[in-house]
Amino acid sequence: MSDSATEFHRSFRNNADDHLAEALGGLVAAHPDAEWHEEGFIAHATGRDANRVAVLSGGGSGHEPLHAGFVGAGMLDAAVPGRLFTSPNAVQIAAATRWADRGAGVLHVVKNYTGDIMNFAAARRACADTATREVVVADDVATDSPDSDATPEQNDGPGRRGTGATVLVEKIAGAAAARGDDLDTVAELAQRAADSSRSMAAALAPGHLPTTGRATFDLGPGEMELGVGIHGEPGRSRERAEDASSITARLLSPVAKALSLDSGDEVYLLVNGLGGTSRLELDLMYGQAVSWLDDHGVTVSRGIVGSLVTSVSMAGVSVTLMKASAEFTELLDAPTGAPAWPHRIAGAPDAGAARGAGEYRPARLDSGIGQPGDGDAPANEWLSAFIERVQGAVEPLGELDRIAGDGDFGANMSAAFGDLELPLRGDDATVLENLSRRMFVRAGGTSGAVLGTLFSQLAGADGLAEGLRRGLTEVQALGGARVGDRTLVDALAPAADAAETAETAETAEALPEIFAAARDGATGTAGLAARKGRASYIGTGTDGVLDPGAVVVAWLFGGTGQLSDFDAD
Repeated sequence: MSDSATEFHRSFRNNADDHLAEALGGLVAAHPDAEWHEEGFIAHATGRDANRVAVLSGGGSGHEPLHAGFVGAGMLDAAVPGRLFTSPNAVQIAAATRWADRGAGVLHVVKNYTGDIMNFAAARRACADTATREVVVADDVATDSPDSDATPEQNDGPGRRGTGATVLVEKIAGAAAARGDDLDTVAELAQRAADSSRSMAAALAPGHLPTTGRATFDLGPGEMELGVGIHGEPGRSRERAEDASSITARLLSPVAKALSLDSGDEVYLLVNGLGGTSRLELDLMYGQAVSWLDDHGVTVSRGIVGSLVTSVSMAGVSVTLMKASAEFTELLDAPTGAPAWPHRIAGAPDAGAARGAGEYRPARLDSGIGQPGDGDAPANEWLSAFIERVQGAVEPLGELDRIAGDGDFGANMSAAFGDLELPLRGDDATVLENLSRRMFVRAGGTSGAVLGTLFSQLAGADGLAEGLRRGLTEVQALGGARVGDRTLVDALAPAADAAETAETAETAEALPEIFAAARDGATGTAGLAARKGRASYIGTGTDGVLDPGAVVVAWLFGGTGQLSDFDAD
């Protein structure tokens, strides 16, 4: 490998010159019924019915699974890949067109980019003996022409880019061809679908080009690109990043306006990841989109979520709407063997479908856990101070766990205790039982089980010393941790010892002595190698890092709520 490892550390690759050939070879190897033709295209290797319209598409690589992932029965007959973010050439397209033709003609589905438009047009001229038609997908409202009602050809500029709607158009065209429609009918349906679609995208981070080691564009921390293109082209504006609900509204509002949507309309919704966005985030954005459309009286009759039209590894999302019709619905629901098309889509009449595509509500856990005690109960100063310390340290606790674990500790503390109003009211047993249930039900994970167990033992014990000893015994039985394993046991064990030797059994008076012992134990975790929990997988990566569970155990008895409490003397 001639390039430095540091320049390409974010990409799996060998030699840059071979990257695309090797990647396409792997794609074909994983595709159930595709084959590579050395003229430069990927073909559907089975089911070449005579006298049926063929559907062909293509474009620059880097947008996978578009287009090759949609080669299959009922969708594309062939896909023509260009170099990374570069249109395929006319020779490739012409060869694919001649191969695909089986006597009924070939439809080209073309994204509205200058290189794609020119090379597909040149290929059609080179295939004068083959009946061909073209469908241009121009759905990106971020690049609407000055006259937004005009077609791309009627304006001086290139007009709307072809983006997420391409997949829906390919599905409708492929299904129409599969049922036996003639070339003009397939082309008319596909163009009507394209004209009924609009999209817009936003990105929170650029993609990374494996062939050059460079980002597709520059974006500062805390910024977002609104209206970004699938090659990293700038959009409408660069702004400070907003929350998901606001981004959804910023994307859907111009899309709905461009489609002249009114209350009572039905649409198909595609929430598409641009390559570096997790499925969890895409699901969230789908719910936000359904909610926004519902608020505006628009019904989602079919919904699709997934990374179908990507921009290498861009952390972004695009939202596509297509106006629904009975004929389009039939074609979207038609079966296909294309591996990247979702096996089932929301709203389709599959056997056992439980709900429509437009039904959304947050899937909240109803724990039934409220504030401990009641408004008339006396304030619990000890445990109120503990919760105040934890509430103010969610981020540093999460950072400790990010470095030395899986990063969820701070979030778990927030989930369990973040909504508690201070001061807490009620006796120790009442409040501790509430805290235990909150850890078990709301926090989850190791911290939920371990701290839930500790608080439960404290709540049921006769005094603090007995509760800490019982808590230590149960926690050790639960996870097997011992002193020196770099867990909360390193703070809990000395706390239990200190409580048993304290000069007083009164909780308030014993807390400073117990805190001093627990603090020393927690401080010592920075010098220990983890032998239990997820931190144990990291090895020396935990060196010098406090265990967050031990910190929280120490704060149960005192401290300022600052990590400086654990500075070594």
